[in-house]
Amino acid sequence: MADYEKAPLLPASQHDDDQSLEERVKILKDKEEEARLAWIDAGSAHMEAWWRTSKGRTMKRVQRIVIGTMSAISMGLMGLVLYAIADMIVHPGTDWTFPKRIPLEAHIMSKCPDAKDCLNDLVLPAMMEVSHLVDFKLSYIGTPTEQDDGVLCKHGPGECLGNILELCAADLYPDPKIYLGFTMCMTRQYSDIPSRSLVKDCALEHGISFDALNDCASDDHLGKGMDLLRTSVERSHNASVGTSCTVRLDDKVWCVRDDGEWKDCPGGTKVKDLVGEVKKLWNATMYNFEH
Repeated sequence: MADYEKAPLLPASQHDDDQSLEERVKILKDKEEEARLAWIDAGSAHMEAWWRTSKGRTMKRVQRIVIGTMSAISMGLMGLVLYAIADMIVHPGTDWTFPKRIPLEAHIMSKCPDAKDCLNDLVLPAMMEVSHLVDFKLSYIGTPTEQDDGVLCKHGPGECLGNILELCAADLYPDPKIYLGFTMCMTRQYSDIPSRSLVKDCALEHGISFDALNDCASDDHLGKGMDLLRTSVERSHNASVGTSCTVRLDDKVWCVRDDGEWKDCPGGTKVKDLVGEVKKLWNATMYNFEH
């Protein structure tokens, strides 16, 4: 038999080589861990040295100021919350709404020319300046009918439907910038109310779903729209308002537009007059809250 045929399949030194390789891997891992720890120690030493520099000392002072300020603010807010909770327990009727917006309301009829002038010349321009300071509402004028829980409108059933459509817009889209824009669009062509094409165009212009409006105001859902109208009409009646358009600020009559003229406007008929009064009332509310 040849010598090579007598040789073992693996060299006798293979096992020893494997052990040597494992030892080298272990040594390398140990060195890697030592290097990582040394890097961390070096980084810590560097940061400690940096904190002792002028920039580091300045940063420490800034950190203390920020932490102290945030702690003071947190303590102050917590104290205010606890005080409010305690006050509500002792005085359940306390209104802690802040900031408290100033009530601004326009009482109108959808097919009334005075409503068009009132909204276009006074309400809309004022809202563009003080919408963030007021709690705005559109209310409608009509006569409740006791026998069928309905409403009679001065300019006929078409006006009642127009009122309902505008109330539905406010109900579906509570942001005044949306529903007031829709109402103004309708009012500019008040004689065409409640034309389907007018309603669709105004809804599209102001991002309102025509189908949702139609559902709210249609016969199949008449209860919803009529309930909105009756509630709104009763609100105007309870406020002793019967003229379209009557503007009320802070629950008091500010100005009336009737027969193409401004009437009963002791505070003025200009936009700047209304805006100025809103800001005055707002500032007074802020002062009372703070004191």
